[in-house]
Amino acid sequence: MNSVGDTEMRENDSASAVYRDPMIDDMRDEEKNIHGANIYSDTKGTDLESEHKSDADEEDSPFEMVRAAVSNKDDPDLPCLTFRSWILGIVFCAALAFVNQFYWFRENSLSLGGYVVQLLSFPLGYLLALILPKRKFNTFGWQWSMNPGPFNIKEHVIISIFSGTSVGTAYGIDVVTIKRMWYKSDMGFGPSVLFILTSQIMGYSFAGLSRKFLVYPAAMIWPANLISVTLFRTFHESHSIGGRFTRTQIFWAFFAISFLWYFVPGVIFPALGFLSILCFVAPGNTIANQLGDAFNGVGMLNFSLDWSYISSAYTLSPIAIPWVYACNVFAGFVIIMWIATPIGYYKNTFNTGIMPMYTATLYQTNGSKFDIHQVMTPNNMLDAAKYAEYGPLRMTFTFAMTYGLGFAGLINLIVYVALYYGKDIVSRVRQSRSMDDDIHMKLMRKYKEVPHWWYLATFAITFSLAIVTCEVYHLMAWYWVIVATALPFVFTIPIGIVQALSNQQPGLNIITEFIIGYARPGDPIANVTFKVYGYITMAQALSLVGDQKLGHYMKIPPRHLFIAQLVGTIICAFVQLGVAFWLMNTVENMCTEKGYPFTCIQANTFFSASVIWGLVGPEKMFGTSSPYHPMLYLFIFGLLLPIPIWLLQKRFPDSWIKHIHTPLLFIASGFMPPAPSHVYTNWFIGCFFFNYLWHKYRNAQWTRYAFSLSAGLDCGLAISGIITYFAFMNVQIPDWWGAKTHHCPLAAQGYLPIESPA
Repeated sequence: MNSVGDTEMRENDSASAVYRDPMIDDMRDEEKNIHGANIYSDTKGTDLESEHKSDADEEDSPFEMVRAAVSNKDDPDLPCLTFRSWILGIVFCAALAFVNQFYWFRENSLSLGGYVVQLLSFPLGYLLALILPKRKFNTFGWQWSMNPGPFNIKEHVIISIFSGTSVGTAYGIDVVTIKRMWYKSDMGFGPSVLFILTSQIMGYSFAGLSRKFLVYPAAMIWPANLISVTLFRTFHESHSIGGRFTRTQIFWAFFAISFLWYFVPGVIFPALGFLSILCFVAPGNTIANQLGDAFNGVGMLNFSLDWSYISSAYTLSPIAIPWVYACNVFAGFVIIMWIATPIGYYKNTFNTGIMPMYTATLYQTNGSKFDIHQVMTPNNMLDAAKYAEYGPLRMTFTFAMTYGLGFAGLINLIVYVALYYGKDIVSRVRQSRSMDDDIHMKLMRKYKEVPHWWYLATFAITFSLAIVTCEVYHLMAWYWVIVATALPFVFTIPIGIVQALSNQQPGLNIITEFIIGYARPGDPIANVTFKVYGYITMAQALSLVGDQKLGHYMKIPPRHLFIAQLVGTIICAFVQLGVAFWLMNTVENMCTEKGYPFTCIQANTFFSASVIWGLVGPEKMFGTSSPYHPMLYLFIFGLLLPIPIWLLQKRFPDSWIKHIHTPLLFIASGFMPPAPSHVYTNWFIGCFFFNYLWHKYRNAQWTRYAFSLSAGLDCGLAISGIITYFAFMNVQIPDWWGAKTHHCPLAAQGYLPIESPA
């Protein structure tokens, strides 16, 4: 969760001013409900953290938020990487990898998060502690047992870290998919495994070598991890928060409800996922269809009774985000999709009136779909002569605008962090150099550290294999691998410092696309490959560093953590790639509308980006001669937007303005397309009921059951979706009105007629 703080300039005990942005206050209000008490002090006049503590207190972290969430005790005798943590870790890792990759290809994407593992592994760990034999074994002089004692918090954490590698899908699978399905150039399973593993594991070396700067210093807080720490302690530390039912009972009850219900919108009545009021009222009106459709329109008054569109891979569960954050995200969606898009589209900006309002599909100037094979050489490079004859590439107004907003969002985040965290970051960096070890670092000294040579060896192996893979299988030249690898080498620590203090991570994806797009125009595969090694390596490194800080707080032996992360990543790569190849080999009309629900809308957007930035190149698409050139100037909007908000928050620190967080306003644009446009509306409605009404008027129930209910709904849907796929794959469903998902057919065309070819 993006974490930021309030507006007042306050003096701390050391007489140095610390500025806070309002998100810390918003996050504190949510955090106190997870543990049954406010883990951040709400006392008027306190700082972001207290630099000093009473001499009468026992030694603890110098930072208030860490003191409140993280225990300053440790039991080094607690077993961690046990037989049962191995079993549960591998099972959950493989299960999440399968489910998340399976749904990644579907139109109604779903992503099971780490909190599902936190909730399910807790009772399962206790169950294994009851049923596994306690007999001790001796293997090569090493004594071990299947059941070393009661299930403990360290096992719980290591299981979650194990499976956390499968929460997302490997970015490299996008490349594998578009090469096969769009560029008709299959890499094969073996080369694909090498590509996925090298791009995923190379991040370990950067994570390990940056520990001294991003993990060890007490000043590097990583606030998002405090949420996980609090939830783990909630499970394992005794305190009563009441309730008639246990969390496990709530989980299984809503698992069953979600499992059974999905048979209705998933098989019997798919139209329940897209209840477009405008299209039902005016089915023959093109504008009503465009405004109401979820696939090719902006999704106004389009409601869903399908949980997969309420808790989608784009928004995640509506229960997992604070109400104030949800309001910011939805406000950004409304401004972008319901205001800016119709205005720009119906003004026929860029002559896009002949195209659908909302899609990632690419077009010619006459409104017909762009066929890349008409402008490529046999080795998937741009043929300039064919391109000149075929005509320039065109995209919809919405798609072009979201690229401009991507630039705006990146510069907005940088300015936002500078305004709200600039002094804090400088202060923390100085403290990290001079501050003595805090209690958590002292406690971690008891455990053997991971030697640097482990990380250096990891880098040497993966870097060498990356060069071999790219050269042998013609992804890109070896020297571009070096350039791509240099980017995370340079940016991991500075961006990591920003994320460690603010939870904000400026992405390198646009930067990498620009670099390789100008350096290697006309080569789409090199473009996406460079992006994977240049962007994902750093993102993976920071994800691993975040897990290392979680392990640091929970006193997980570093070598156990390294093993869990590495093994989890390897398992995830094989499972997810196996799922991808299985589906691509068995699903008829995969990645087309005829292959519904496996339409690959996320991969389609990735493919379109490869054409825009790689095949055609940024010079042709966004250069001074391009109609889309003005979109680049949206960065000025991103640059200026945080400044008046920051000034107003300083002037009116207790007004509603303190709840405006400008980076969140750009969140939706990052998924538009490929996300069906109605997902944000239905997600926001879910947020209103779960995280406003329920949270406000039945707070004790929300505190105890919210995450269990969310996990039950997500897991029930996930399992039901897989079962219905196998159960009905050879069953002919009756063709009736409710079996259709597209009830706005006119949205698939423009509001202006397509010019007839001469």
